Amino acid sequence: MNQINMEFVVELLRDYGYLDDGLLADLQRRYDVERARQTRRRRTEGNQPPNVAQVVGGIALPSPLAVKEVIDEDLVMELVARRLGFPYEKIDPLKVDSNILGSVVSRPFARKHLILPIRKQDGKLQVAMANPFDTEVIETVERLTGLRVVPVVSSQTDIEKSITDVMGFKKTVEKAAKEVGEYTDIHNLEQLFSLGNMADLEIDDRYVVSAVDYLFHYAFEQGATDIHIEPLREESRIRLRIDGVLHVIYTFPKPAHQAMVNRIKTMARLDIAERRRPQDGRLKSQTGDGNEIELRISTLWTAFGEKIVIRVFDAGRMIQSVDNLGLFPEQKTVFKRLVSSSTGLILVTGPTGSGKTTTLYSTLKDVSNPSLNITTIEDPIEMVIEEFNQVAVHRRIDFDFANALKHILRQDPDIIMVGEIRDEETAQNALEAAMTGHLVFATLHTNDAAGAAIRLEELGIKRYLIASALRGVVAQRLVRKICPYCKQKVPMREEELRILDLPTPEAGKSVSAYTGEGCVSCRQTGYLGRTGVFEIMEVTDRISRMIKGDADSRELTSAARQEGLSTIRESGIKLLAQGITDYNELMRVLAMAR
Repeated sequence: MNQINMEFVVELLRDYGYLDDGLLADLQRRYDVERARQTRRRRTEGNQPPNVAQVVGGIALPSPLAVKEVIDEDLVMELVARRLGFPYEKIDPLKVDSNILGSVVSRPFARKHLILPIRKQDGKLQVAMANPFDTEVIETVERLTGLRVVPVVSSQTDIEKSITDVMGFKKTVEKAAKEVGEYTDIHNLEQLFSLGNMADLEIDDRYVVSAVDYLFHYAFEQGATDIHIEPLREESRIRLRIDGVLHVIYTFPKPAHQAMVNRIKTMARLDIAERRRPQDGRLKSQTGDGNEIELRISTLWTAFGEKIVIRVFDAGRMIQSVDNLGLFPEQKTVFKRLVSSSTGLILVTGPTGSGKTTTLYSTLKDVSNPSLNITTIEDPIEMVIEEFNQVAVHRRIDFDFANALKHILRQDPDIIMVGEIRDEETAQNALEAAMTGHLVFATLHTNDAAGAAIRLEELGIKRYLIASALRGVVAQRLVRKICPYCKQKVPMREEELRILDLPTPEAGKSVSAYTGEGCVSCRQTGYLGRTGVFEIMEVTDRISRMIKGDADSRELTSAARQEGLSTIRESGIKLLAQGITDYNELMRVLAMAR
């Protein structure tokens, strides 16, 4: 069985309820056109001929099943594996054991036969194959490795891409290590002063350049928000933060570490000769589909060498419609009423990584138009947006948030965004701007919405000023969403209901929620993507009077709840009831909100 033929695929799709007679003719016609096009292209490029699963994967047909909206290559190969009795695996490059790649088969051999060694375990080698019946290849790999090959079915596209990304990255890093190894001898802190020769390193070496390009391309594709390149005692490692969680994706030889760091520092116009002093820089790149990506670079000297962290700002992910932030309808109504004000102070609160910047950028983008002068003060500018006048803080020249705000008020602004209120002077200037005809957005670190007013008082602001200027407060967190592909209904335990202060059901009845069992789409985590969970307090006349008095945050929250506020806890429980998140993730977020 060298190729999966069309008749077999049609039979599978019919048997599993994805295809009926009405769609068959259209499928065959579009298949013939697409196959001819791909065959011509692949002949020109000299690659493998297309298989049926790949071609069908390019055809979007509505599916009667809720889990899959289109018939794609992964679905076809999963059905093929199920029918033939083989395990199916969606290749996750984060889980591929990069140390066995190259040492098991060569990259040309893997590409020619469309195989990818995934992992070794108990004397067996799991190999992803587009054709698990290719016994000749299986026997060859077993003879070369001395291991029993366990074939698993994967899509041709995944195999080809992983060969390029994972094996290509490994190859370039290893060659970079060989090229620069004679210059590098970083093992521990005691050898700090033996690094002088590193300034002579040829950082434009083609292998280092390729390795960094591979890394950026892969991080963008995986939706990473941070890239960590870390020196350890005997080796170095790369970790990506995806959906708020760090994943180790690769460990590589120590000699290549400083060369990769120097390459990135050069791209960001940092001083490659300076290693012990932290440096910050930025650069811009693009994803494969042409979207611009802002990268913020931070270096730090550690016990085993220079670590570099790259924060990734993808405008397509970071700037969203206000409708897509995760606000409930009643919260959205209040929020849009607040941002439509012409004057006043609106605060967005929450810890680092809670999505405050996304909320602010998305809001400003939503309200921007040619008739408004929008100016932001940031430290640093996280993403350059043409519609805003963005100003960066420079403390070396005494240009901090407070001083920047003073000068911006002379620039005829309509809307001002202050990156963070940290001190009394900044808070005072922000409130004065809000009371003199400007709409001011700012961030503040508090646990809940009501705590923002108390925090301003702690910074030295009089309560009557706070009550006069403050229009509303948005407190928020980010919560991971249940993966829609492995989402399952589960009964809630009595203990869980008690912890959430929910009523216990009558005998014989149960309360259900949802959770993710873990699948290839979510890397077995049960979660896919994140959404915001919000608490919005509008400063009404009643709340304003209470702020002027001696009300504490608990009293303010109680009054706001009477006027319709949903706390972060209550909003999180709504997300749980709607099946957007699960109990464990909700408890994690609630622990952060205390």
